[in-house]
Amino acid sequence: MNTLSRDRKAQIVRCLIEGNSVRATCRITGTSKDAVLKLLEEIGQACWEYQHDTLRGLTCKRVQCDEIWQFVRMKEKTAKRHGIEEFGVGDVWTFVAIDADTKLVPCWRVGPRDAGTAYELMLDLADRVTHRIQLTTDGFGAYLSAVPGAFGYDIDYAMLVKLYGKDPNEPDHRYSPAKCIGAEAQRIIGFPDRRHISTSYIERQNLNMRMSMRRFTRLTNGFSKKLANHAYMIALYYMWYNFGRVHQTLRVTPAMEAGVANHIWEIEEVVDLLPVECRLS
Repeated sequence: MNTLSRDRKAQIVRCLIEGNSVRATCRITGTSKDAVLKLLEEIGQACWEYQHDTLRGLTCKRVQCDEIWQFVRMKEKTAKRHGIEEFGVGDVWTFVAIDADTKLVPCWRVGPRDAGTAYELMLDLADRVTHRIQLTTDGFGAYLSAVPGAFGYDIDYAMLVKLYGKDPNEPDHRYSPAKCIGAEAQRIIGFPDRRHISTSYIERQNLNMRMSMRRFTRLTNGFSKKLANHAYMIALYYMWYNFGRVHQTLRVTPAMEAGVANHIWEIEEVVDLLPVECRLS
């Protein structure tokens, strides 16, 4: 593989974070697919490690969590038809936490939609905040054990359970959820402020993910073919979202608003997270 310059790597990263597929990135930058995927692996790992170490000691007050679905390699029903039961083929979920005030995403987890992944997310979140927070999740039952398992009872926690209704005029098969006809706020632990029991910010973050990463676009062939590449792209996306993308409301990046960065990152700075041997390869 030919050596990629710093500028070429920055160009590739820019294409990926703007929602281009790997093949489109290859065409735009004139780079081979193998080189793009190798760079994605290296920079995705570097971005994950940097955020894992940096996003700590956070003074979050209100946090929202949710899960977003995608599939890898093939749909779940196709995997079952072929007798494939391993995780990483079929349904894959990304559990995400967001600070409602700074819009920072302090942690996320890629895994099956089960109690284990929910617990890992909550443990990670609990390790990053410095004081009692108010937490809101959707009605996924795994959080009922994951939250107290990670935080004990030193948290104000509520669930926002959405109620869906079926429109008799809609066909039986559709590609979007049924119409939401209401939401029920349920206090689970502590005394959460009812004014801030909401999942609006994390749901908007889910939309950002689908718009900004080709792998999350629905009803297309832009899905991930390997679980590892899926996870690397998510790490790269959140690196840029947290440190490089100016939030329209805040006028600064979420990392700056949260006090973990003092400037807006450039693409080249993200590339410079690569180990020296990777920068020169």
